[in-house]
Amino acid sequence: MKGFIHNYTGNGKGKTSAALGLAIRALGADKKVCLIQFLKNGEYSEIKALDKIQKVFPDQLYFCQTGTDRELLSEMTKKDRIAALHGEELFFHLLDENAYDLYILDELNTAVHYKLIDSKRLIQKIHSHENHGEIVITGRYASDDLLNEADLVTEMKKIKHYIDKGIEARTGIEM
Repeated sequence: MKGFIHNYTGNGKGKTSAALGLAIRALGADKKVCLIQFLKNGEYSEIKALDKIQKVFPDQLYFCQTGTDRELLSEMTKKDRIAALHGEELFFHLLDENAYDLYILDELNTAVHYKLIDSKRLIQKIHSHENHGEIVITGRYASDDLLNEADLVTEMKKIKHYIDKGIEARTGIEM
């Protein structure tokens, strides 16, 4: 059965969190879940939790980060492009293998926005698989073609955020 394409975008908090909530639900239903984080590399709390969850679901959960060690707002480099392309190729390989029921491509919208990934090639590859699993794409700056391709689009809109008062990201809440 062909899965749907979700896109969680916008400038508000909760895109990755929503995708991870879906991953937990899928694991609870004995589905196989793949999470590829683009532009992220580090000891985020969700990675620590996924390490623990993987011990319970060793054959159902795969996750990796395909980002470089970088400052959040620094310019993209050739290393960032290579890392993003590695994540894309990994996704294409797993899609070819029909290995998972749910694919979460975290921060892929952002990677496309910064021209690290070609959205048209991505869409073409997804279309080449008649029975792909559910695909969730997250990140700010979703391109029109990825939004048009999605079956479900959720925009997280910031109304108010304490970061605007100078409060830094907190472990276990934002990171």
